[in-house]
Amino acid sequence: MAITYLHNKFLSIILKCQNLSKPTSILIAISGGKDSVCLIKLVEDFNNVYSYFNNIDYIYIDHQWRADSQNNIKHLLNYTNLTKNNMYVYQIHTIHMSESTIRRIRYQIILQHAIKYKIQLILTGHNQTDQLETFLLNLIRGTGLEGLSSLPLIRQIKNRIQIIRPLLEMSTGDILWFCHKFNLPIWSDKTNFYYSSDRNRIRYELLPYLKEYFCPKIEQNIINFLNLSSIENEYIKQNAIKLYMSSRHSSYIAINYKIIQDQHLTLKRRILYLFFYYNFNQYLNSNTFNQLITYIQAKNEKKIIMIWEKLKINIHKSWIYIQ
Repeated sequence: MAITYLHNKFLSIILKCQNLSKPTSILIAISGGKDSVCLIKLVEDFNNVYSYFNNIDYIYIDHQWRADSQNNIKHLLNYTNLTKNNMYVYQIHTIHMSESTIRRIRYQIILQHAIKYKIQLILTGHNQTDQLETFLLNLIRGTGLEGLSSLPLIRQIKNRIQIIRPLLEMSTGDILWFCHKFNLPIWSDKTNFYYSSDRNRIRYELLPYLKEYFCPKIEQNIINFLNLSSIENEYIKQNAIKLYMSSRHSSYIAINYKIIQDQHLTLKRRILYLFFYYNFNQYLNSNTFNQLITYIQAKNEKKIIMIWEKLKINIHKSWIYIQ
């Protein structure tokens, strides 16, 4: 087996996993494109040498957006059968949904599968270009620091599951070279060239334009910015979690806002976000969010009741609690 730069890069990324026991089970989300077949090859080569994974499963989510989706599935089955590992195919039957909705459903399916089969590690084929495109998309949509750093290399999920994106530090050019070197069977997805997609317009128009007319190193500059942002975001996140744990009620869905009242606005916002998302799995709308922040900062003792998603948010005697 020929060892390449990508093999060594993959090895160093896998070893970054914290508290990862050996052997372990992994789930690899694939699509059939160059990123997926590259990831399959890297995982199989790695495991042939180190025997790190005792079980490797592949998962494919069929959105049924394309007329050739059935052929794509057959192509993937033919290729993954060579690895002697299991492949699972899930279909999303409601096809007229937005890309963001489909993405959320896709992650839910993958996580539910991992929990059901007690899989500790999920690998996806996101590469450096995906990271750049996600950054620009979120920037245009007006996201904050958390959104700009939304595609980290390693993410810890509940139930001791980790999501790792081993190709995130690899360029599209390197991945394509790797596929050609080993004659990997790439499935061409024509929807990647539809300009009706914002992501495709960023890939084929905006990024080349910025590179040509503003800065030839724009891609590397954005990656450097994202690396710094990720470090700072992680610091803020850890402090917010500590404050949230110390301010929440031990028995009820409530939080003691007096504990966070004098904290920086950034921490207050993060803690409120954690409170509502953790308990209701929903994002608090900006209007209600701003009202809560205004009340906390004003140090008002008057009881306030706000309606949110058919629930009552009560603010009284140092507590924010839900009915």
